[in-house]
Amino acid sequence: MVQIERLADLKPAHQRQAAVLALWRWRAPILAFELDVEWGVDQAALESLFRLAASPVGEQSNGAYRRTVAELCTAPLFTSEVDPDTVQLFQLETISSLLTFGELLDKPGVDKVERVVDSSASLANYLDGLVEDSFYSHPSEEAHRQYLADRASEGYFASRNFAVESACLGALRALPDRAGLLDSSTGRGLLSLCEDFGEELATTMRWLRMTGY
Repeated sequence: MVQIERLADLKPAHQRQAAVLALWRWRAPILAFELDVEWGVDQAALESLFRLAASPVGEQSNGAYRRTVAELCTAPLFTSEVDPDTVQLFQLETISSLLTFGELLDKPGVDKVERVVDSSASLANYLDGLVEDSFYSHPSEEAHRQYLADRASEGYFASRNFAVESACLGALRALPDRAGLLDSSTGRGLLSLCEDFGEELATTMRWLRMTGY
């Protein structure tokens, strides 16, 4: 569940950083798999958007983000019907969140931050459902069960996302307002925390694809 009250209590600059960290949790999953060639989306452009989002706040990085989004939106993906498989659905939802972050640059507001953060939580919850519905036992099923032993009954990835989100929100006030997340040891630590979780997500998505979900 998105911690809306905690988000609303943050300064706008820290709300933006919370959105970046929510995006970063899905950076590894989207970059771990090739994109559908017919989409015409340059994976390097997506990687650039993640990097620019984590850069210091300013017109230079904001302008570069806007230009990259504008170029991205000329791809056939945005003018054609798409019938995604499981992995591609995650890719599309993450691309949508990157576009929402672009809207945040032009019109800041906690509502758009909530959309990005909520998307991360929703995707984690959806992944739990896919694992639960699989005909195969997850390779880390026992470890996941132990992790959830003293927690609420929500799924493993939803619970992990909530824990990472909580850690990020708790640390954001210590960051300078206009600094990029790559500019401090605290910011880099939060990105690393999200990256580690993202690797877990990507590993499970590979497993789903391998088992033919």
